[in-house]
Amino acid sequence: MSSGELPSSAETVIVGSGAVGCSVAYHLSELGAQDVVVVDQGPLPVTGGSSVHAPGIMFQTSPSKVQTKAAHYTSRLFSEMGVYDEVGGIEVARSDERMDFLQRRVENARSYGLPDPQLLGPEEVVEHLPLVDSDEILGGYYSPTDGRVDGIGALQWYIEHSDATFYGDTEVTDLVVEGGTIRAVETDRGRIDCERCVVATNNWGYQTGRLAGIDLPIAPVEHQYVVTEPLDELSEYGSSVGDNTTDLDVPGNRDIQEFMSEAPTQPVGRDQDHSLYFRNHGDALGMGSYNHESLPVDPETMGANSEDRQASVREFSRRHWERATHPDRDTSAKQAFDELLPASVDAEYAVTENGIFVFTPDGMPAVGPTAQVEDLWSALAIWWTHSGGYGRLVAEWMENDVPRLPSGPVDVGGIHVRRFAPHTGEKGYFVDRGSTRYRQVYSIVEPRWQPEDHRGLRRSPFYDQQRELGANFVQSGGWESAQWYESNADLVERYAEEISEQDGWESINRSPIEGAEHLHTRDAVSMFDMTSFSSIVVEGPDSGAFLQRTCSNDVDIDVGQVRYSLLLNEGGGILADVTVVRLDDERYMVTTGGGNSPGIHGTWLRERAPDTVSVTVEEGARSTVGLWGPKARLLLQRCTDADISNGGLPYFRAKRLYVGEVPVVALRVSYVGELGYELWAPVEYGQRLWETLWEAGRDLDVRPMGGGALESMRLEKGYRLWGTDIDTDANPFEAGLPFAVDLDTDFVGKAALEEARESGVESRITPITLDDSTDILSSGRPVLHDDGEAVGYVQAADFGYSIGESIAYTYLPSEVAEAGTAVQVLCEGVTYDATVRDEPLFDPGRDRILR
Repeated sequence: MSSGELPSSAETVIVGSGAVGCSVAYHLSELGAQDVVVVDQGPLPVTGGSSVHAPGIMFQTSPSKVQTKAAHYTSRLFSEMGVYDEVGGIEVARSDERMDFLQRRVENARSYGLPDPQLLGPEEVVEHLPLVDSDEILGGYYSPTDGRVDGIGALQWYIEHSDATFYGDTEVTDLVVEGGTIRAVETDRGRIDCERCVVATNNWGYQTGRLAGIDLPIAPVEHQYVVTEPLDELSEYGSSVGDNTTDLDVPGNRDIQEFMSEAPTQPVGRDQDHSLYFRNHGDALGMGSYNHESLPVDPETMGANSEDRQASVREFSRRHWERATHPDRDTSAKQAFDELLPASVDAEYAVTENGIFVFTPDGMPAVGPTAQVEDLWSALAIWWTHSGGYGRLVAEWMENDVPRLPSGPVDVGGIHVRRFAPHTGEKGYFVDRGSTRYRQVYSIVEPRWQPEDHRGLRRSPFYDQQRELGANFVQSGGWESAQWYESNADLVERYAEEISEQDGWESINRSPIEGAEHLHTRDAVSMFDMTSFSSIVVEGPDSGAFLQRTCSNDVDIDVGQVRYSLLLNEGGGILADVTVVRLDDERYMVTTGGGNSPGIHGTWLRERAPDTVSVTVEEGARSTVGLWGPKARLLLQRCTDADISNGGLPYFRAKRLYVGEVPVVALRVSYVGELGYELWAPVEYGQRLWETLWEAGRDLDVRPMGGGALESMRLEKGYRLWGTDIDTDANPFEAGLPFAVDLDTDFVGKAALEEARESGVESRITPITLDDSTDILSSGRPVLHDDGEAVGYVQAADFGYSIGESIAYTYLPSEVAEAGTAVQVLCEGVTYDATVRDEPLFDPGRDRILR
């Protein structure tokens, strides 16, 4: 730490010295980075941000693998640092629905490697947490390695053990961007020229981003916490309040830091049925509440510390504590605590706060290099629970171009700052969505839940036709995409014998129409809206050589040829799977998925392109129809004069042609394992494209098809979905995609793949089918072998309507991933017998797709 004069330059400047900024600085030092400077507007280590008003509770289990892995790394790191109280964590249930939820907790914990997760009965809960009234609960979930971090102690440790130089009381006034690259950080104490910069300001994340001219969707929200006066029931634990922050410069009310620095001696607890959590602070009881209406803070008015207050703490609003203001809860926080913890009924409060922390529109962190400014990194929307892990991940990413933890590479698709669509930077949007995520923190969110606000933002030209056909729309990246169509309800009766009945958790927000659309497509022909998918145009004199360097496969192809390939990071992890189409000598079209793909994959290509190559991400510029099924050629031939016979347009070939008057690029590819085409047209022609195909196919019983059918059909064929089956966790050999790699070419990640090939494949993806059940499994549930040991987890699952079996895909150790091996899957408390199978499960000879 330094209070001296600021340096005029540094290789890396980190803005924010809270939990995340300190973690990034420490891990950069561990990896050998030199000349790292950290600045913060507050005093050190008690900066006035959320890191120092937080109670430090750490529950590690999440449905998200990356969140769970980051949390577990963080808990182990803090244990080594000596700033972690591993008292365990217990989540209690006051409803049958919550007990089912806690069973899912156990299954997620087993899948992702947390030690010894347990379900407890009411009396067992009380043995650990004597303040809990056993009559109020049905049971609990116990994670022995959960606990609490001493926030101030952790910040002090980071500062003392990092090679970085820290400067407090230093306000950042500007981020200097020149030529699209970060060049310097301006402060009230001078300018620091830099080669890269990390934004780790959390509550001030939006404001800091604006200094660089970008809109980071980081919404600050108020959150309530109280600490009681000493309780007789906790008197045996004593208190050191008054000595915890001695000699530290503390902004605002010192009592907050004094009590937050007091360690727990019992497990930390949660009552998620009422959006509450709690822990003891020595002989006092701390209680936190999400059980109130969302209280968003204007991200432009966060402000700074003053003599009277800490910058990220607002005045406690008692009415939100004592009244039921949460839209989904009938009881106030105080009433619910009084019922669960009778010792709190008449307790006076020694400390109260409305502390501020942040949410993104989807509730996940925002990390990685920004798309708009080169060498400007985001490390935002991260809590203490995950701070150590994400600090390590970001440091590895910055230094080695591979986001990883000691346990291995990490998939960052769901946390990448580039995943956000352009509209998410509008303040009203991200504040509303952040508020919704706050409200849902402890809610049981149903599978395939959809928000109701800010809908209809991005619509394909087919939207009106789809709505008339009864489309059930779901939103992804702002796009409205149909999951199924009510106009196909008559197909359910036609295929009734082949559509299995579903009930329970995985049946929620599903429809049997999805299965009917699947089967109809295999029998006839269907149209699928692919407008949310993206094309990336790569052109210029060196475009072919550029794609050869960035693609894992040999893309030195003829005009009109199509090739499937991968984009890899330096560690050989899969960044994307793409289809490369050579349109002309110096012009290629690279197609990728929708959602976060354009921002992540398109930017990755663009930032690596030389001056002689232009990369244009055509997100929303084309409207695309997937035309699939045995009658697809017959329908398309009615609409075009072009030769689309097997000889005229073979599999994995492309041709420019007209559908009616509409100019399209027709790709002979299919994501469902049937004869078919992708028809890419300029967006202004989209509506006519749909109308032309629809009218020509009426007597062929052409139907619209939604995303539900697409998912089940692609799983039957074993087609991969980036972000679900394949991601940066896996290399192509593990992912069963060696055919997408040509080691005779030079490409990003080649060295890592050669090393992986030499060392052998320890795990690989494989399909399994249930032996005697038609239930659809949930992702993230453990796959068991031999003595019940978890050897993998479900990546994706659905029912295979054409094969009549329930399918799941999982990565298994190579010795287990052999066809015929018996395994089990634990899902919703039921252990299902299953068998490893060869892939593809449907049409292994590809007779249907090649006809």
